[in-house]
Amino acid sequence: MTQPTRVEHDVIEIVQATRPEDMTPEVSRELVNCWMTVANNGGAVGFAFPPVSIDDVRPAADQLIADLDPQYNLLLLAKLGGVLAGWLNLSRYRDPLVPHWGTVKRVQTHPDFRGCGIGAALMHRVREVARDELGLEQLRLEARGGEGLEDFDGRLGWQEIGRWPGALRFDHDDRDEVLMLLAPL
Repeated sequence: MTQPTRVEHDVIEIVQATRPEDMTPEVSRELVNCWMTVANNGGAVGFAFPPVSIDDVRPAADQLIADLDPQYNLLLLAKLGGVLAGWLNLSRYRDPLVPHWGTVKRVQTHPDFRGCGIGAALMHRVREVARDELGLEQLRLEARGGEGLEDFDGRLGWQEIGRWPGALRFDHDDRDEVLMLLAPL
């Protein structure tokens, strides 16, 4: 499989997938490959102990895609030069006590596209989608401490609202789980 080529001056296109049928086999493969590559390069994207293979990632991706729903669970896919460069998941609970907030998960940029603004573009767009299309008032996310993620998110308006000290254990390296909030949207 060919690796994406870095494209310096292309416009980042953000595409929404809100139903399983929005994900073509090609886009699904790109998502799995991106997820695997990010995880294997140390990304905090749900696979704590790399290396992971396509066979490890595909079931999680298949479940994520199967759960797509326009009001409760969607994907934002960032493309640069026609290639999937990153993506994230936005979800909300069906619980009537919390209809006003959503959760951002799996924010990732393929390593070949780091430094191109993919992550920032995704985070700006998720704010717009949450506010304007889903009517949400706040977003939450959890980040692995010690990776600089809270600084990245902070530059985009997110606030750290707490930590679970030592919540994540990686081969004798305990990390905090950092709780972040974006409100108002």
